[in-house]
Amino acid sequence: MNLTEEKELRNTIKHLIRHVKQKKLNEEQELRIIIRSMIDYELDALEERQTADVDPSPNKSTGINVLEDLLKKIIPVLEDDFKQMTTDEDQRGSYRAHIVKAVVDTLTPVETNNEAEPAGANVALEEIIDIEVGDEATADEDKFIDIRTDAEKKSDDEPEDPRDTFGAGLEDNDQTGRNMAYNSFKKVESAIIDSYELLSNEEDQELFYDYLIANVKLYFDKFESELSGQVEEPTNQAYDTAKADEGDPAAADLNQPTPDEAELGL
Repeated sequence: MNLTEEKELRNTIKHLIRHVKQKKLNEEQELRIIIRSMIDYELDALEERQTADVDPSPNKSTGINVLEDLLKKIIPVLEDDFKQMTTDEDQRGSYRAHIVKAVVDTLTPVETNNEAEPAGANVALEEIIDIEVGDEATADEDKFIDIRTDAEKKSDDEPEDPRDTFGAGLEDNDQTGRNMAYNSFKKVESAIIDSYELLSNEEDQELFYDYLIANVKLYFDKFESELSGQVEEPTNQAYDTAKADEGDPAAADLNQPTPDEAELGL
């Protein structure tokens, strides 16, 4: 074999080696892609399983479950309206007091109705009153002579502002907070009553009632904290000491340069 043939053979061998290496590299790359896709698939499946595991499970109490659904509906409404009152804290204090009292006033009659006697007894009493008194009362009304002036009649005929009776009994003079609470409660009142009336078990009703009031008050505390935005600045002993020295006239004099130091520019 001459030198030329040997050179060609070497080149051919190099090409074959390069081809085999490239083929092997391609196979490895394809294998890496397959493995990576399998790993990604397993990671996604694992993440889904972990997410399912941390999902909150229902409470043991039906009353708490119903309350949780209710809070998701009413708390955003109360938060939006509460955080609109930024003039002073008294408005928000009036708002929360009226909302809490309105919840109590709304659910108390519902509780009373659930414990009332059968409807038949009340109907019988109402029928007796209508029979014995109804005709006589109508006759007396026909004999009544109204001696009021036109102005007095107009004043008596004017409908009472429902906001004046909203939260009656509260010692509060802030009408802005009261008016905002009145409008807010109209948005959530039916949802509160509907949720409570789903429950017939006495224990569920008591849990719902107690935890609703507690959560409304706690959320108002949270909203007030978020609205104030006041964060206490960290400090340390060195700063406190230096700050105290600033307010001490004697310490301030010690920090002043003497006349000689002032003359020297010190």
